[in-house]
Amino acid sequence: MLKNIPPIISPELLKVLCEMGHGDRLVIGDGNFPSASMGKNAKVIRLDGHNVPEVLDAILRLFPLDCYVEKPVSLMEVMPGDKTETPIWDRYKDIVKNYDDRGADCIGHIERFAFYEEAQKAYCIIATSEKALYANIMLQKGVI
Repeated sequence: MLKNIPPIISPELLKVLCEMGHGDRLVIGDGNFPSASMGKNAKVIRLDGHNVPEVLDAILRLFPLDCYVEKPVSLMEVMPGDKTETPIWDRYKDIVKNYDDRGADCIGHIERFAFYEEAQKAYCIIATSEKALYANIMLQKGVI
């Protein structure tokens, strides 16, 4: 047992977070994200039954965001023509500002297919049961 580790962080996830180095990326995917196919060259961790905001909050308690890039947090842009609202993004902004002084300024957006390309280069992809659309988020690790 360890102290102060959020219970949602499994031993496997804790190990992966420790293995990651500066500049490595981690994707927290929603329930529709193709984690297995995108993660063929990554470590894929399933956190079924959990949603992205609770996973994001737990990870950011332990995970420094990269201060050498302007936008170490990336969201998947809504496709033109999709009439989808993204209120979950406001939750992400609130969570990020609790752990990074840049707050929402360190969050960028990536076009959907470019997001998939970047996700294929990620060190780790976390699959969640999140039902919100466009709830995928990518984090770039910094230094302590």
